[in-house]
Amino acid sequence: MTNHDNPFQDAGFETLAVGAVATNGETSDVIPPVHLSSTFEWSSGGIEHEYSRESNPTRVALEEQLARLEGGEHGLAFASGMAAISTTMLSFVPPGGHLVSAESLYSGTEKLLTKFVAGHLGVDVEFVDARDPENVAAAVDSETDLIWAETPTNPLMRLCDIRAISDIATDHGVPFGVDSTFASPYFQAPLELGADIAVHSTTKYLNGHSDSIGGAVITDDDGIYEDLAFSQQIGLGNMLSPFDCYLVGRGIKTLPARMEHHEENAMAVARFLESHDRVDSVYYPGLESHPQHELATEQMSGYSGMLSFEFDGTATELEAFINGLKMFTPGASLGGVESLIEAPSLMIPDQVSHEAATAEIPDSLVRISVGIEDVDDLCEDLQSALP
Repeated sequence: MTNHDNPFQDAGFETLAVGAVATNGETSDVIPPVHLSSTFEWSSGGIEHEYSRESNPTRVALEEQLARLEGGEHGLAFASGMAAISTTMLSFVPPGGHLVSAESLYSGTEKLLTKFVAGHLGVDVEFVDARDPENVAAAVDSETDLIWAETPTNPLMRLCDIRAISDIATDHGVPFGVDSTFASPYFQAPLELGADIAVHSTTKYLNGHSDSIGGAVITDDDGIYEDLAFSQQIGLGNMLSPFDCYLVGRGIKTLPARMEHHEENAMAVARFLESHDRVDSVYYPGLESHPQHELATEQMSGYSGMLSFEFDGTATELEAFINGLKMFTPGASLGGVESLIEAPSLMIPDQVSHEAATAEIPDSLVRISVGIEDVDDLCEDLQSALP
């Protein structure tokens, strides 16, 4: 018999992805309709939604879906991945506070921390090599307000031990936030490993089709949720539009199938690159050569579709390689069904950080978001373009 109170109790991930958006109503929509109204009619009997900044039916449907996928109690949908990250940091780290962060980070997060959180708010931002949990433990003290990490990291594909850092955070009573965008909820569950906050750029794998920008925060903690919800809806007015909520919800339906294909293709591409004489090093957690392969196998159920490698050649040769590709589109995003390639030193040189406080990105680094095309076509394209 169907459990109508909670039809998704004990359901598998694929079932959650496909069915978690079903809704009731007079028209019995299988997919929640896009509610574009900015306001809703008042009723003396009380209404669920009053004003779309604070609550919108389409956004609520997505937030509930995100929470189920991540195994959390509460989900919040933001206007971008950076909006989700910045709201989290501004909610828990006061001016002059102390934040401990992994040193290997997406460049946008790094700039947020160094230029705004530290530069404008006077926060003591302490960067550590989070691959060793002892470095995190040494930096956290009674004044610490938040611990922050990505795993795997963008673009160096480094990992941190979520469970070990969660234990450190718990011992000090400090919230621990994990940007799990590269793994997606399908391959990694930070909350189950002890993190307090899981963050995603929904722009990437959750949407999966490169046609929406958004962010998400999921938590089990009622207090954290209330603080973030207040910041999102009242303080900063930072929420995802109804149409983007619809697009993300649509994309999530195929997340499991897409992630399996992304991983299969990425493994084949990584092995091809590892065997090529114009490639110095390949960074993909699924390879046994990755220094944290064992950790990846322990805390991830799969290795996702992101990898990076160091090109053996001059800057001119690197540019010729990028321009010679036909199947891989040079582009700065990731997680869509199409394969994208990025050489940060050529395409976004201002985002290649060489500051002592953060992990250095080699000029020869190339990052690939492996799509779901025919993998033989992808490998042949790389072979033809590599000098």
